[in-house]
Amino acid sequence: MASSTSSADETISGINVTPLVDVVLVLLVVLMVTATYLASRTIPVDLPKSATSEPAAAPLAVTLDRAGGLYLDGDVVTLDALRAKVRAARRGRADLRAVIAADGAVTHRRVVGVIDLLRQENVVHFAINVSPSDLDAHAP
Repeated sequence: MASSTSSADETISGINVTPLVDVVLVLLVVLMVTATYLASRTIPVDLPKSATSEPAAAPLAVTLDRAGGLYLDGDVVTLDALRAKVRAARRGRADLRAVIAADGAVTHRRVVGVIDLLRQENVVHFAINVSPSDLDAHAP
C-alpha cells in the first residue's frame, strides 16, 4: 500500500490499476449493450428446445412466427416470393442450405408446407431451429 507521507524524490514502486479497471468495465458495458442491441433485432419466436441441437450457419433463414408471418432473412415474404427468392439464391450455388425457425404455436402443416417448398426448389439441406432445453421437459 502507498504511504501518504512521501517525498518528491522517491521512486514510484506501486502500479495504480484503477484506470485499467475503469477501462475494462467500460469495455464490458459497451459489449453488453451491443450484444443486447443485436439480440433485440431478431424476430421474436418461441423456439422448441432440443438436447441434440447444433449451430447451423445457413444463408437462408426462414422464420414462421406465431401470428402466421413468413420471413426470409428477416424480411416479410409470401409463399410465392419465398419460392422466387430461393430459386434466385439457388442459381448462384449448388449446395444451398436453409434453417427453419417456427414458433411452437405454428401448425405442423404450415412448417411441412415450407419444407416442401424448399425441397421443390432443390434445397435438400435444411435444419429446424430449436432451443436445447425443450427435450428435457419431454424426456421419458
